[in-house]
Formats: sequence, C-alpha cells, structure tokens
Amino acid sequence: MFLPGEQSSFKDIFKWVMRYSCEHPTTLVIDEFQDFRRVDAAIFSEMQREWDEYHSNAKLNLVVCGSLNTLINRIFRDGKEPLYGRETGFLKIAPFPTATLKEILFDHAPKSTPDDLLALFSLTGGIAKYVSLLMDHGVRTRDEMIEDMIGEGSIFLEEGRAGLVEEFGKDYGTYFSILSAIAGGRTERAEIERTVGVGDLGGYLQRLEKDYQIIARNQPLFAKPFAKNLRYRIRDNFYLFWFRFIAKHSAAVELGAFGQLREIVRRDWNIFSGFALERYFTAKLAETGLYTRIGGWWDRKGENEIDLIAESALDHVATFYEIKRNIGNISLPLLESKRDTFLRVTGEYSGWQTPCRALSLADL
Repeated sequence: MFLPGEQSSFKDIFKWVMRYSCEHPTTLVIDEFQDFRRVDAAIFSEMQREWDEYHSNAKLNLVVCGSLNTLINRIFRDGKEPLYGRETGFLKIAPFPTATLKEILFDHAPKSTPDDLLALFSLTGGIAKYVSLLMDHGVRTRDEMIEDMIGEGSIFLEEGRAGLVEEFGKDYGTYFSILSAIAGGRTERAEIERTVGVGDLGGYLQRLEKDYQIIARNQPLFAKPFAKNLRYRIRDNFYLFWFRFIAKHSAAVELGAFGQLREIVRRDWNIFSGFALERYFTAKLAETGLYTRIGGWWDRKGENEIDLIAESALDHVATFYEIKRNIGNISLPLLESKRDTFLRVTGEYSGWQTPCRALSLADL
C-alpha cells in the first residue's frame, strides 16, 4: 500500500487507511498492540474517533495482536477505555494439541522416545514459538532440549521474566515469589503464604487467577465451591518449568553456571516430569471430546488421592486412572481401594461402570 504525502503521526496514517478502505477492501495487522499505551496512550482515543467516523462505510479488516493478555483485555473490555466495545471478535491462540506435538517431533526424529515427547510438552507447553525454536535448532531429545534452553544466549532464560514484569508492574517481586512457591510444590494457600512470608495473599492470588489468568484453582471433583482442600496450579507448562528452575536459580543464571543448572534439572526431572505426565494425559483425554468431566480427587487429609477421573455421562462410565512414569510402580488394587473410598465419600456415580486403568510413559 502506498501512502501519499508525508504522514507525521500514527493518527494520520490510520485516518488515511480508514478513508482508503472505504473504496478499497483492506486488511491492517498491528502486532504488540498494547505497546501503544507505553508509547502514547492518546493513540487509542485517536483510533476511536477515526473508527467511529468511518467504520460504517469502511471495508477494513483490522487485526490487532498482543502478547500481554491483561493489557489487551483492558484496552477492549474496560468500560473506561476509548476502544471499549469496538471489537467484533477475540481469538486466543491455543498451544498445539498433544497429537500435533507428537506428530511434529516424530516427523523430525522418528526414533524419539516417550521421554523426549514428554519433555517437548512440559518444557514448551505446546507454544508454537518455543516448539519452532527447538526444531529449528535441531533439538530433538530431552537432554538436547535442556542444553538448548539453559545456556549462554538462550532466549528462554529471560522469556518468563520479559512479559510478566510489565504485566505485574511494581509488585512483580511478590507475584514472582508466589509463582515460584506454586511451581516448587507449595500449592495450598497457607503453604504459599508461609513460603513467601506474607500473611494474606488473597488479593494477589485472585488477580493471578482472574486478571492475569496465570494460575487456576484446583479442587477435587464434586467438592463444594468453598471447600478448604483447594490447590493452586500454574496453567502454562513453560511458566511452570521457568519458575521451578530458572527463576528459583536466578543467581546461577547470572553467574553463567549453566552446567550446574542443567544438572539440577536432570536431577529433579523424574519428579517434575511426573507432574507433567498427569497434565499430558489430562490434555490428551480432553482433546478426544469423549468426556463430560475430567479432574482429580483427594480427601482433606491427603490420605487418598486419585490422579485422574474421566467421566462420560452419555455412557454412564467413569474411568479412574493412576499415572506414573514407570507402570511397574502402579498398583491397581490400591487404585481400586481409593476409587471405593471416592464412591463412598462423594456418593457419585452410583450404578455407573467405574473401571480402573494405569497410564505411563509407554502410553504417550
């Protein structure tokens, strides 16, 4: 597209595009749209005026993209903002499904192992950018992924910090401490508050859940909304990895002790990937579209815990799963005992089929 004359501001350019599109169908894509707020917040008001004047006659397909979810939502969904209500649709780019991740990895490396696939899932979260970077770097195995992500010049070292510091603002230190605590296995509110050293983190946790959508509440299936056996989890796999290892060991990153940090990841891999394995199978089952409810269950004392329950209300079947890296570590009789406890305590699934199954790395 040729812009005639000298355009001295974004307002002039946008006004010209709006007028031009009244006669010529046009698509305009603006990436990292939220950055206008930092450059000149008045741009949003200027866009609103030009949009309201011309859009009824314009043939403009305006697409704006942003990587900071909170700011994008605020721009278009906060009633005080100039562009409030002007959007005609929101599209959230989802991670690759597990089947697609598997196809990508085995297309590049047909001899990949299940642990390589689990590493790709747990280290990238299925984010296209991260998967593409690893594949472009010729990285295929679990150890190669760890080497590539934790090393001099790796973008992954700062990737977790870059966007979130701007999202969180001056309170980012507290938010980072909360996320590091959750990534380290402190998932109950009292545990998080003890770890962070702050008496009441309710407001922070609520904002992380509702506004930033980085964490989610995890409750046992059929628990009452305000049940006390609530756990928090980090939604994104990459953030879980980043806060578990890179943020926690930021001093090692600053010293360039990448070899030490990689050994820490390898040392803790079985524990970390064990949790990732549960996420993988939860996602895999959900992607089939065959289930009406999927989740875990645990009692208040933590004596009985079931990794995964997949319910099909159509067939009146609820399948109970135990998930471990090594299938030899799974006891089906023990799972059946936990299932019976679940049925007795909750009173759910009366008259249903309730089979018990084992899932391991071999089932990826």
